[in-house]
Amino acid sequence: MIRHNPLVYGILVAAWMAMLLWQGIEHVQFRETSRNTLIFRGRDITTTLGLVIRSQRRFGGFITQERLEPALKELVKADQVRSVSLLNVAGEVVATAGSPVDLERKAIERTGQWWDAHTVTLINLVDLEPSTNVVAEGQPAIIILPRREPGSGPSTNDARRFNWRPPGSARGTNSPAGAGGDGAPPPGPPPGWTDESRRSAGGGPVPPGEVQGPREPGAVAGPGGRSFFRRPPWMSEEEYAKLTQKQGVHSFVVVLSTSSVYAAITRDLWMRTLTLVFAAMAAGGLAAAWRNVAKFSDLEVRLLRASEMNNHLREMNIAAAGLAHETRNPLNIIRGLAQMISKQTDAAPEIRAKSKDITDEVDRVTAQLNEFINYSKPREVRRTTVVLDAVIADVTRALECDLEDKSVRLVRTPCDLRVEADEQLLRQTLFNLMLNAIQAVDVAGELRVEVRQEANGLVTLDVSDNGPGVPMEQREEIFKPYFTTTQKGTGLGLAVVKQIVLAHGWEIQLIPNEPKGAIFRLSHIKALA
Repeated sequence: MIRHNPLVYGILVAAWMAMLLWQGIEHVQFRETSRNTLIFRGRDITTTLGLVIRSQRRFGGFITQERLEPALKELVKADQVRSVSLLNVAGEVVATAGSPVDLERKAIERTGQWWDAHTVTLINLVDLEPSTNVVAEGQPAIIILPRREPGSGPSTNDARRFNWRPPGSARGTNSPAGAGGDGAPPPGPPPGWTDESRRSAGGGPVPPGEVQGPREPGAVAGPGGRSFFRRPPWMSEEEYAKLTQKQGVHSFVVVLSTSSVYAAITRDLWMRTLTLVFAAMAAGGLAAAWRNVAKFSDLEVRLLRASEMNNHLREMNIAAAGLAHETRNPLNIIRGLAQMISKQTDAAPEIRAKSKDITDEVDRVTAQLNEFINYSKPREVRRTTVVLDAVIADVTRALECDLEDKSVRLVRTPCDLRVEADEQLLRQTLFNLMLNAIQAVDVAGELRVEVRQEANGLVTLDVSDNGPGVPMEQREEIFKPYFTTTQKGTGLGLAVVKQIVLAHGWEIQLIPNEPKGAIFRLSHIKALA
């Protein structure tokens, strides 16, 4: 026998809690992975941007906004990229594309990230400052020159607008025509700038083995004729450092949309939530199945015990029926002897009266034994076609003496219906119901037997009387064995009726008969053509 073990339910709850913990950890890892993937993409963008800037620089590491902005705008058009900004060492914006970024409001570290509701801002520190061995390394500072306003003067080269002045001249004086604002010199090195001029400006002699020929102004040739970008020789170190400090690229700021990341995180959360719901349903189903198995096991044990008890009761019933049957024979002998004594003329009147009492008691006990034997018999229904009016007429003839003794008036409606039933059991049912009604009514009472066919092809039979009726609290008990409301009743007549009705699949009801009396209604009797 399987019993309800709380350990099983505890294991199921623990398994579901472990599933909950596992899914929670997996979701946190998925969220971190999604965020890191977006961060890595931002770093890839800044790396690509650095390569683009280096590829477009001119001598001295200069690049103009006119050359850089198209690349930035194309980058902003990419999916998820909202804004790209280039910052100098002081954290000021040198060049930007896309929506503006409020760096002070976000209070981001120089190298860090800031997550908003819909975006993430990444600052990637890129060290592009020139090193001490810049010529050997070839890594000068990248300087973004601002966009020229219309009318600011001609420019033959995007990377040649710097503050140059001839040796010995003061800033803002002796500026040739066509110079840019604030007395700036004309674009490019002065006319006639040669290697000798370069050496005079501190460029040094031409290294042995240098490949002479056309090369970009301001480039210094290395071994094998390779040119390196460095500070233009016509700019002083102070001017170059100042320009690098103000317009040099120090870090990249990329603003990316987080909608796809949060959408993926939300989908993952929903999927894991559904997984937990299904796991809870599975655990609940297993718990219910275990409960049902335990109940089924308990029910099997109870059914086994009930079957054993039923077999025991059946054996006792057979023994009781046999005892009742064997008891009738001595009762018949006693009844016969009592009748002989009551008929002797020389017997005293008192003895003859006692003998008559013995006969009456024997008849009463015999009737009870007969009812008990009848009730204990198994009901085997043999269905045949029965003429209902003929059965009612036979039962009426059998009860004529009882009707005459109490002057009961019988009213019955003639019918020609044929029904499907066991004729013997149907006759016994009508006999018990009509006899019960005769015993219930007073002298000169009324008994009615009515038959009607319903619209669904079934027949209903009512046996009613105008007796005292059955109280409400006794209507559920009236069909139980040995329950009777009359002094002469055995208490088994209506119990036998209930057995026969159930064996046929019919229904029987006790209905109050207004203004007084009771109606016993048989319904669901199958009618035949």
